[in-house]
Amino acid sequence: MKEILAHLFEFKTFTRGEAYEILTNIASGKYNNSQIAAFMTAYGMRSIRVEELEGFRDAMFDLCLQLDFRGYELIDLCGTGGDGKNTFNISTLASFVVAGAGYPVAKHGNYGVSSGCGSSNVMEHLGYRFTNDRKTLLRQLETANICFLHAPLFHPAMKTVAPIRRELGIKTFFNMIGPLVNPTNPRYQSVGVFSLELARIYGYLYQQSSKRYTILHALDGYDEISLTGDFKTISNHGERICTLGQLGFLPQPAASIHGGETVEEAAGIFIAVLQGNGTAEQNNVVLANAAIAIQTIHPEKSFGDCYYEAETSLLGKRALDCFGKLVGGG
Repeated sequence: MKEILAHLFEFKTFTRGEAYEILTNIASGKYNNSQIAAFMTAYGMRSIRVEELEGFRDAMFDLCLQLDFRGYELIDLCGTGGDGKNTFNISTLASFVVAGAGYPVAKHGNYGVSSGCGSSNVMEHLGYRFTNDRKTLLRQLETANICFLHAPLFHPAMKTVAPIRRELGIKTFFNMIGPLVNPTNPRYQSVGVFSLELARIYGYLYQQSSKRYTILHALDGYDEISLTGDFKTISNHGERICTLGQLGFLPQPAASIHGGETVEEAAGIFIAVLQGNGTAEQNNVVLANAAIAIQTIHPEKSFGDCYYEAETSLLGKRALDCFGKLVGGG
Protein backbone atom coordinates (compact mmCIF):
# COMPACT_ATOMS: atom_id res chain seq x y z
CA MET A 1 0.00 0.00 0.00
CA LYS A 2 2.95 2.36 0.59
CA GLU A 3 3.82 2.14 -3.09
CA ILE A 4 0.20 2.73 -4.10
CA LEU A 5 -0.10 5.82 -1.89
CA ALA A 6 3.23 7.16 -3.17
CA HIS A 7 1.88 6.66 -6.69
CA LEU A 8 -1.15 8.78 -5.80
CA PHE A 9 0.92 11.47 -4.11
CA GLU A 10 2.87 11.86 -7.35
CA PHE A 11 -0.43 12.43 -9.22
CA LYS A 12 0.01 9.26 -11.25
CA THR A 13 -2.90 7.15 -12.48
CA PHE A 14 -3.59 3.42 -12.43
CA THR A 15 -4.17 1.03 -15.29
CA ARG A 16 -7.32 -1.07 -15.46
CA GLY A 17 -5.35 -4.07 -14.21
CA GLU A 18 -3.80 -2.14 -11.32
CA ALA A 19 -7.22 -0.84 -10.22
CA TYR A 20 -8.58 -4.40 -10.39
CA GLU A 21 -5.75 -5.64 -8.15
CA ILE A 22 -6.16 -2.82 -5.62
CA LEU A 23 -9.86 -3.48 -5.13
CA THR A 24 -9.33 -7.23 -4.96
CA ASN A 25 -6.75 -6.72 -2.22
CA ILE A 26 -9.10 -4.41 -0.31
CA ALA A 27 -11.82 -7.06 -0.42
CA SER A 28 -9.48 -9.84 0.68
CA GLY A 29 -8.28 -7.92 3.75
CA LYS A 30 -4.71 -7.39 2.56
CA TYR A 31 -4.71 -3.78 3.78
CA ASN A 32 -5.57 -2.50 7.24
CA ASN A 33 -8.27 0.08 7.93
CA SER A 34 -5.86 3.02 8.15
CA GLN A 35 -4.33 2.14 4.80
CA ILE A 36 -7.75 1.80 3.16
CA ALA A 37 -8.90 5.12 4.65
CA ALA A 38 -5.73 6.82 3.40
CA PHE A 39 -6.22 5.38 -0.08
CA MET A 40 -9.89 6.38 -0.32
CA THR A 41 -9.11 9.89 0.90
CA ALA A 42 -6.11 10.50 -1.35
CA TYR A 43 -7.85 8.94 -4.33
CA GLY A 44 -10.90 11.13 -3.80
CA MET A 45 -8.79 14.27 -4.18
CA ARG A 46 -8.46 13.83 -7.94
CA SER A 47 -10.65 12.89 -10.88
CA ILE A 48 -11.28 9.23 -11.59
CA ARG A 49 -10.23 7.86 -14.98
CA VAL A 50 -12.29 5.56 -17.19
CA GLU A 51 -9.80 2.68 -17.02
CA GLU A 52 -9.63 2.93 -13.23
CA LEU A 53 -13.41 2.78 -12.84
CA GLU A 54 -13.46 -0.16 -15.27
CA GLY A 55 -10.91 -2.02 -13.15
CA PHE A 56 -12.72 -1.32 -9.89
CA ARG A 57 -16.04 -2.35 -11.46
CA ASP A 58 -14.64 -5.57 -12.92
CA ALA A 59 -13.13 -6.61 -9.59
CA MET A 60 -16.31 -5.82 -7.65
CA PHE A 61 -18.47 -7.78 -10.05
CA ASP A 62 -16.10 -10.76 -10.27
CA LEU A 63 -15.97 -10.98 -6.47
CA CYS A 64 -19.69 -10.50 -5.87
CA LEU A 65 -22.40 -13.06 -5.23
CA GLN A 66 -24.05 -12.93 -8.66
CA LEU A 67 -27.72 -13.74 -9.19
CA ASP A 68 -29.16 -15.28 -12.34
CA PHE A 69 -32.81 -14.34 -12.71
CA ARG A 70 -33.18 -15.52 -16.27
CA GLY A 71 -36.61 -14.85 -17.68
CA TYR A 72 -36.94 -11.48 -15.91
CA GLU A 73 -36.27 -8.29 -17.87
CA LEU A 74 -35.06 -6.40 -14.82
CA ILE A 75 -34.46 -2.71 -14.26
CA ASP A 76 -32.51 -1.02 -11.47
CA LEU A 77 -33.09 2.58 -10.41
CA CYS A 78 -29.99 3.58 -8.50
CA GLY A 79 -28.00 6.72 -7.81
CA THR A 80 -24.40 7.22 -6.82
CA GLY A 81 -25.35 9.39 -3.87
CA GLY A 82 -22.66 11.82 -2.82
CA ASP A 83 -24.45 14.92 -4.09
CA GLY A 84 -24.75 16.36 -0.58
CA LYS A 85 -28.38 17.36 -1.16
CA ASN A 86 -30.08 15.18 1.49
CA THR A 87 -33.24 14.51 -0.50
CA PHE A 88 -35.81 11.94 0.56
CA ASN A 89 -35.50 8.45 -0.94
CA ILE A 90 -36.65 9.36 -4.42
CA SER A 91 -35.11 6.53 -6.46
CA THR A 92 -36.29 3.88 -3.98
CA LEU A 93 -39.85 5.20 -4.10
CA ALA A 94 -39.64 5.41 -7.89
CA SER A 95 -38.57 1.75 -7.88
CA PHE A 96 -41.81 0.72 -6.21
CA VAL A 97 -43.78 2.91 -8.62
CA VAL A 98 -42.10 1.20 -11.59
CA ALA A 99 -42.76 -2.23 -10.04
CA GLY A 100 -46.40 -1.25 -9.53
CA ALA A 101 -46.59 -0.24 -13.18
CA GLY A 102 -45.73 -3.82 -14.14
CA TYR A 103 -41.97 -3.75 -14.68
CA PRO A 104 -39.81 -6.11 -12.56
CA VAL A 105 -37.25 -4.26 -10.47
CA ALA A 106 -34.00 -5.41 -8.84
CA LYS A 107 -33.21 -2.44 -6.57
CA HIS A 108 -29.56 -2.26 -5.52
CA GLY A 109 -29.03 -0.22 -2.36
CA ASN A 110 -26.91 0.50 0.68
CA TYR A 111 -26.81 2.49 3.90
CA GLY A 112 -26.30 6.23 3.53
CA VAL A 113 -22.72 7.42 3.94
CA SER A 114 -22.58 11.03 2.82
CA SER A 115 -26.36 11.46 3.19
CA GLY A 116 -28.61 11.03 6.20
CA CYS A 117 -30.62 8.06 5.02
CA GLY A 118 -29.78 5.63 2.22
CA SER A 119 -32.21 3.17 0.69
CA SER A 120 -31.10 0.40 3.05
CA ASN A 121 -31.65 2.61 6.09
CA VAL A 122 -35.26 3.33 5.19
CA MET A 123 -36.05 -0.23 4.08
CA GLU A 124 -34.62 -1.68 7.28
CA HIS A 125 -36.48 0.85 9.41
CA LEU A 126 -39.75 -0.07 7.70
CA GLY A 127 -39.32 -3.75 8.48
CA TYR A 128 -37.59 -5.26 5.46
CA ARG A 129 -35.14 -8.04 6.29
CA PHE A 130 -32.06 -8.08 4.09
CA THR A 131 -31.19 -11.35 2.39
CA ASN A 132 -28.92 -12.70 -0.31
CA ASP A 133 -30.81 -15.98 -0.62
CA ARG A 134 -31.67 -16.45 -4.29
CA LYS A 135 -34.89 -18.38 -3.66
CA THR A 136 -36.21 -15.74 -1.29
CA LEU A 137 -35.37 -12.92 -3.68
CA LEU A 138 -36.91 -14.81 -6.59
CA ARG A 139 -40.09 -15.33 -4.57
CA GLN A 140 -40.18 -11.59 -3.84
CA LEU A 141 -39.86 -10.86 -7.54
CA GLU A 142 -42.72 -13.23 -8.28
CA THR A 143 -45.05 -11.86 -5.62
CA ALA A 144 -44.09 -8.18 -5.33
CA ASN A 145 -42.46 -7.59 -8.75
CA ILE A 146 -39.44 -6.15 -6.92
CA CYS A 147 -36.52 -7.42 -4.87
CA PHE A 148 -34.09 -5.40 -2.77
CA LEU A 149 -30.37 -6.16 -2.87
CA HIS A 150 -28.50 -4.81 0.16
CA ALA A 151 -25.03 -4.29 -1.30
CA PRO A 152 -22.83 -5.50 1.61
CA LEU A 153 -24.47 -8.94 1.49
CA PHE A 154 -23.33 -9.35 -2.12
CA HIS A 155 -20.04 -7.46 -2.28
CA PRO A 156 -17.14 -8.47 0.02
CA ALA A 157 -15.33 -5.20 -0.68
CA MET A 158 -18.31 -3.09 0.40
CA LYS A 159 -18.62 -5.08 3.59
CA THR A 160 -14.92 -4.56 4.31
CA VAL A 161 -14.97 -0.80 3.79
CA ALA A 162 -18.41 -0.09 5.29
CA PRO A 163 -17.18 1.00 8.75
CA ILE A 164 -14.38 3.07 7.21
CA ARG A 165 -16.77 4.85 4.84
CA ARG A 166 -19.14 5.49 7.74
CA GLU A 167 -16.36 7.07 9.81
CA LEU A 168 -15.10 9.19 6.91
CA GLY A 169 -18.65 10.37 6.13
CA ILE A 170 -17.73 11.63 2.66
CA LYS A 171 -18.30 10.31 -0.83
CA THR A 172 -15.57 8.01 -2.12
CA PHE A 173 -14.95 6.09 -5.31
CA PHE A 174 -17.25 3.38 -3.91
CA ASN A 175 -20.15 5.76 -4.58
CA MET A 176 -19.12 5.68 -8.24
CA ILE A 177 -18.95 1.88 -8.41
CA GLY A 178 -22.22 0.96 -6.69
CA PRO A 179 -24.70 1.45 -9.57
CA LEU A 180 -22.37 -0.44 -11.94
CA VAL A 181 -22.32 -3.70 -9.99
CA ASN A 182 -25.92 -4.80 -9.41
CA PRO A 183 -25.56 -8.56 -8.74
CA THR A 184 -28.39 -9.40 -11.17
CA ASN A 185 -26.69 -7.53 -14.04
CA PRO A 186 -30.08 -6.11 -15.11
CA ARG A 187 -30.82 -5.40 -18.74
CA TYR A 188 -32.15 -1.91 -18.00
CA GLN A 189 -30.70 0.77 -15.74
CA SER A 190 -31.74 4.27 -14.81
CA VAL A 191 -28.74 5.73 -13.04
CA GLY A 192 -28.28 9.08 -11.33
CA VAL A 193 -24.79 10.53 -10.90
CA PHE A 194 -23.47 13.46 -8.88
CA SER A 195 -21.41 15.20 -11.59
CA LEU A 196 -21.33 15.76 -15.34
CA GLU A 197 -17.79 14.37 -15.43
CA LEU A 198 -18.99 11.08 -13.97
CA ALA A 199 -22.02 11.08 -16.28
CA ARG A 200 -19.68 11.10 -19.27
CA ILE A 201 -17.54 8.29 -17.83
CA TYR A 202 -20.67 6.22 -17.18
CA GLY A 203 -21.79 6.96 -20.72
CA TYR A 204 -18.58 5.55 -22.10
CA LEU A 205 -18.82 2.41 -19.94
CA TYR A 206 -22.46 1.74 -20.80
CA GLN A 207 -21.77 2.22 -24.50
CA GLN A 208 -19.49 -0.82 -24.29
CA SER A 209 -22.33 -2.95 -22.87
CA SER A 210 -25.57 -4.40 -24.21
CA LYS A 211 -27.68 -2.60 -21.60
CA ARG A 212 -30.45 -0.13 -22.23
CA TYR A 213 -29.68 2.77 -19.95
CA THR A 214 -30.42 6.33 -18.98
CA ILE A 215 -27.85 8.30 -17.01
CA LEU A 216 -29.26 11.31 -15.15
CA HIS A 217 -27.67 14.41 -13.72
CA ALA A 218 -29.54 17.52 -12.59
CA LEU A 219 -27.63 20.59 -13.70
CA ASP A 220 -27.88 22.08 -10.21
CA GLY A 221 -26.03 19.09 -8.76
CA TYR A 222 -28.54 16.36 -7.87
CA ASP A 223 -27.90 12.71 -8.74
CA GLU A 224 -31.51 12.34 -9.93
CA ILE A 225 -34.28 14.41 -11.49
CA SER A 226 -34.98 16.96 -8.77
CA LEU A 227 -37.43 19.27 -10.63
CA THR A 228 -35.54 22.15 -9.03
CA GLY A 229 -34.03 22.83 -12.44
CA ASP A 230 -33.15 21.30 -15.78
CA PHE A 231 -31.28 18.01 -16.12
CA LYS A 232 -29.12 16.11 -18.57
CA THR A 233 -29.63 12.56 -19.81
CA ILE A 234 -27.21 10.25 -21.57
CA SER A 235 -28.78 7.15 -23.07
CA ASN A 236 -28.54 4.67 -25.94
CA HIS A 237 -30.08 7.43 -28.05
CA GLY A 238 -27.51 10.11 -27.23
CA GLU A 239 -27.24 13.12 -24.93
CA ARG A 240 -29.81 15.81 -24.32
CA ILE A 241 -30.74 18.59 -21.94
CA CYS A 242 -34.28 18.26 -20.62
CA THR A 243 -35.88 21.51 -19.50
CA LEU A 244 -38.68 21.63 -16.99
CA GLY A 245 -40.74 23.69 -19.41
CA GLN A 246 -40.53 20.94 -22.05
CA LEU A 247 -41.87 18.44 -19.52
CA GLY A 248 -44.63 20.71 -18.28
CA PHE A 249 -43.20 21.55 -14.84
CA LEU A 250 -42.33 24.74 -13.03
CA PRO A 251 -39.15 24.77 -10.90
CA GLN A 252 -39.84 23.71 -7.32
CA PRO A 253 -37.84 24.77 -4.24
CA ALA A 254 -35.09 22.50 -2.92
CA ALA A 255 -36.79 22.44 0.49
CA SER A 256 -39.77 20.62 -1.04
CA ILE A 257 -37.70 17.45 -1.58
CA HIS A 258 -35.68 17.57 1.63
CA GLY A 259 -35.35 14.18 3.31
CA GLY A 260 -35.48 15.15 6.97
CA GLU A 261 -32.74 14.87 9.58
CA THR A 262 -33.33 11.33 10.83
CA VAL A 263 -34.17 7.89 9.47
CA GLU A 264 -37.56 8.18 11.17
CA GLU A 265 -38.35 11.40 9.30
CA ALA A 266 -37.19 9.90 5.99
CA ALA A 267 -39.28 6.79 6.57
CA GLY A 268 -42.29 8.95 7.40
CA ILE A 269 -41.99 10.78 4.07
CA PHE A 270 -41.50 7.45 2.28
CA ILE A 271 -44.71 5.92 3.66
CA ALA A 272 -46.68 9.14 3.21
CA VAL A 273 -45.84 9.23 -0.50
CA LEU A 274 -46.67 5.53 -0.98
CA GLN A 275 -49.99 5.92 0.82
CA GLY A 276 -51.00 8.85 -1.38
CA ASN A 277 -50.36 11.49 1.27
CA GLY A 278 -47.25 13.03 -0.25
CA THR A 279 -47.12 16.67 -1.28
CA ALA A 280 -47.56 17.55 -4.95
CA GLU A 281 -43.83 18.34 -5.15
CA GLN A 282 -42.83 15.01 -3.59
CA ASN A 283 -45.17 13.08 -5.88
CA ASN A 284 -44.00 14.92 -8.98
CA VAL A 285 -40.31 14.24 -8.39
CA VAL A 286 -40.92 10.54 -7.72
CA LEU A 287 -43.13 10.20 -10.79
CA ALA A 288 -40.67 12.03 -13.04
CA ASN A 289 -37.86 9.65 -12.08
CA ALA A 290 -40.16 6.63 -12.47
CA ALA A 291 -41.25 7.91 -15.89
CA ILE A 292 -37.66 8.14 -17.12
CA ALA A 293 -37.07 4.57 -15.92
CA ILE A 294 -40.15 3.35 -17.81
CA GLN A 295 -39.01 5.27 -20.88
CA THR A 296 -35.64 3.50 -20.60
CA ILE A 297 -37.52 0.23 -21.10
CA HIS A 298 -39.86 1.68 -23.74
CA PRO A 299 -38.02 4.47 -25.57
CA GLU A 300 -40.78 4.59 -28.16
CA LYS A 301 -43.16 5.99 -25.52
CA SER A 302 -43.37 9.69 -24.75
CA PHE A 303 -42.37 11.04 -21.34
CA GLY A 304 -46.03 12.01 -20.83
CA ASP A 305 -47.27 8.48 -21.46
CA CYS A 306 -44.65 7.04 -19.11
CA TYR A 307 -45.53 9.64 -16.47
CA TYR A 308 -49.17 8.61 -16.73
CA GLU A 309 -48.22 4.94 -16.17
CA ALA A 310 -46.22 5.94 -13.10
CA GLU A 311 -49.04 8.13 -11.79
CA THR A 312 -51.54 5.30 -12.18
CA SER A 313 -49.23 3.03 -10.18
CA LEU A 314 -48.74 5.51 -7.34
CA LEU A 315 -52.24 6.97 -7.03
CA GLY A 316 -53.87 3.59 -7.65
CA LYS A 317 -51.88 2.22 -4.66
CA ARG A 318 -50.16 -0.40 -6.85
CA ALA A 319 -46.76 0.80 -5.66
CA LEU A 320 -47.96 0.53 -2.05
CA ASP A 321 -49.19 -3.00 -2.76
CA CYS A 322 -45.75 -3.97 -4.10
CA PHE A 323 -44.13 -2.54 -0.97
CA GLY A 324 -46.52 -4.42 1.32
CA LYS A 325 -45.89 -7.71 -0.45
CA LEU A 326 -42.12 -7.22 -0.38
CA VAL A 327 -41.87 -6.32 3.30
CA GLY A 328 -44.52 -8.84 4.32
CA GLY A 329 -42.87 -11.65 2.38
CA GLY A 330 -39.27 -10.68 3.06
